[in-house]
Amino acid sequence: MKDQIKPIVGITIGDINGIGPEIILKTFLDSRIFDFCIPIVFGSYQVLEDYKQSLHLPDVPIHKIKTVSEYKKNKLNVIECLDEQIEISTGQITNDAGKLAFAALEKASDEVIEGNIDLMLTAPINKKNVRNHSDGFTGHTGYLGNKDDREPLMMLVSDKLRITMTTGHVALGDVKTLLTTESIIDKLEALNKCLLGDFGISRPKIAVLGLNPHAGEEGLMGKEEIDIIQPAISQVKTKGMLVFGPYPSDGFFGSANYTNFDAVLAMYHDQALIPFKTLSFESGVNFTAGLSFIRISPDHGTAYEIAGKRIASESSFRMALYKGCDIFKQRNILVSERQEESV
Repeated sequence: MKDQIKPIVGITIGDINGIGPEIILKTFLDSRIFDFCIPIVFGSYQVLEDYKQSLHLPDVPIHKIKTVSEYKKNKLNVIECLDEQIEISTGQITNDAGKLAFAALEKASDEVIEGNIDLMLTAPINKKNVRNHSDGFTGHTGYLGNKDDREPLMMLVSDKLRITMTTGHVALGDVKTLLTTESIIDKLEALNKCLLGDFGISRPKIAVLGLNPHAGEEGLMGKEEIDIIQPAISQVKTKGMLVFGPYPSDGFFGSANYTNFDAVLAMYHDQALIPFKTLSFESGVNFTAGLSFIRISPDHGTAYEIAGKRIASESSFRMALYKGCDIFKQRNILVSERQEESV
């Protein structure tokens, strides 16, 4: 099923009332992108055609297919994920949009797990309306981890910074109870493995941030750094990993110390996302490490307030596509090297 040169990229349409369809179409206005990948959108052909007309983007070549094997090169292939007609309500949260978003995610993830496509690129969704069609849904990362039976690692990536977090989409008040030496070790080992295998960094250097102001200031402002974080760093160092910290997060980013490391482990969501989006809002991407397949996405949401106005930037989505293809190539290089070693 796989093209020998170009990876097959499965793109989920996301929330059709947000900017997902617009950034997908704008990305493929540049025909040169077809030279290095074969895109297949899981969603709705008619929705993309409607947006193509309303946004005045006639140069995007859309091609409707029934199965992945029917793809055509140099086309934006589209697979229907629902039999029923779905109405666009630009800028609104609707049940229909959630239904299509989940159907697209479900279909694309089935195809990538079965090996029929090479990687997933997901457009933004609204968790609330998707949850109406998937009990307990908390986002792409958790859903794909459960489906793949793996522990995923949400990683934000740009040319300026790679950063992940020990605790993800949880209330700030729950962070301290979820933070353990074992959980930090697990995240550091997963991050180190990702840097080696997906980014081709032979000896990755990882920085770890503290939880408290001034990284606890030797216990004066909290003891998590002494009791939980430092023991984790010490243990992974015995395994040969280059891990340093814990660093006070304000000074770490204020002094640009992050430029001395290949990746950073934060303790909670906003500690990672605020500096990342400040540095790389339009060029950053979200990579789900730790899965058996590649999943990547832009680092922004549905942006209902600008949907359908032809002003949404496709920069992050395009960068996600590039990065996904780069990781695909890196994984293939690693497989080839291991095969050569075994001969």
